[in-house]
Amino acid sequence: MRHAWVPTAGLLVAFLIAPARGGDWPQVLGPNRNGIAAADERLAETWPAEGPPVEWRREVGAGYAGIAVAGGRAVLFSRVGDREVVEGIDAATGKTLWSDGHPTTFAPQVGGGNGPLCTPVIHGGRVIVCGAQGVLACLDVATGKRLWQRDTHREFDAPEGYFGAGSTPLVVGDHVLVNVGGSRQEAGIVAFDLGTGATAWKATAEPASYSAPVAVDIAGVAHALFVTRYQCLLVEAATGTVKWKFPFGMRGPTVNAATPLVMAGDAADKRLLVTAAYGIGSVYASFDGKAAQTLWEGTDSLATQYCTPIVTQGILVAIDGRDDMPPADLKAVEAATGRVLWTERGFDYGTLLSADGKLLAAKTDGELALMRADAAGMKVLARARPLAGTIRALPALAAGRLYVRDDAVLICLRVGR
Repeated sequence: MRHAWVPTAGLLVAFLIAPARGGDWPQVLGPNRNGIAAADERLAETWPAEGPPVEWRREVGAGYAGIAVAGGRAVLFSRVGDREVVEGIDAATGKTLWSDGHPTTFAPQVGGGNGPLCTPVIHGGRVIVCGAQGVLACLDVATGKRLWQRDTHREFDAPEGYFGAGSTPLVVGDHVLVNVGGSRQEAGIVAFDLGTGATAWKATAEPASYSAPVAVDIAGVAHALFVTRYQCLLVEAATGTVKWKFPFGMRGPTVNAATPLVMAGDAADKRLLVTAAYGIGSVYASFDGKAAQTLWEGTDSLATQYCTPIVTQGILVAIDGRDDMPPADLKAVEAATGRVLWTERGFDYGTLLSADGKLLAAKTDGELALMRADAAGMKVLARARPLAGTIRALPALAAGRLYVRDDAVLICLRVGR
């Protein structure tokens, strides 16, 4: 079996328990970790023949970490030489405002690149980054001053894995929750104090995955959903108490990388979708604070390597398949039943985000596509190829600007109306 190419950290529906603010994309997959922009984000109906206007471009270091944007400031995390470098950038101009970093010796076990995978998290005046060797750091987002740092792989005896640490941390309340994978120390999941970096709690012996965790409120209590190497589980954010878990994943050269997708049910019952390739497939379940109940599962409806589906009006839209084993198809699935509504074959692999009733696809071959999609089908409104390289880092959309990077260049495109 061929090994998967690195899932973009995460790739990854979280709720930071705060309303989305227009113009912000502060973490992996946007304000709520579901790939959907703030409600007041507006996209152009089409693009010029030459593609969206380029506001700026700049060279970047190695890595597949996406860009985070908040308050007019973007944060870039990449590898330059033998250092993982965090940069605060003026979102409007691309100019560096501050820079910090730490040394790294990381080399992937299988293919991929040697740079960081985890998208920075901007929260409450701080930015959290997690490097490929598990170095977790907290910086002041305005100045770049390092506030604290932990070497999670070394401290908790966690292996680097095929491609390095790839699960973007999650901030819930006063804790930074990390899918560390320190199985030997019962430190599969570790919570760090947001203010000091001190260990707040550790739980499970689960190996780490590349899937970003998400936050969810249940009866007024903050929880977090994690997809680990072999399980999907719900933990109470304040204590680390595991409320329930079910098997998800497979031994061997497989990867869990898509972010869990949470959909509202009624007041006491929510819906959850987890998905992966490699013959694992999807599980769609109802859940509360006590248990999860599978409603449908399998590989026929959806089995995507790291593209987190977009949910709209009860429809799941995702790029089905694997980056490293084409072809890949764009697919719409009825969430409640798992019934496939339509398939656009040979679409090519990539990631999706949503705003203003439209979808933006960033394909690994460098193409961007602006689309509309619903239960009846999809329509491409515009296409462009602004970058020559491979796009695997998750893009960011903030205040009408789309931030996309390939292996060497970060570009800012004007896509708003």
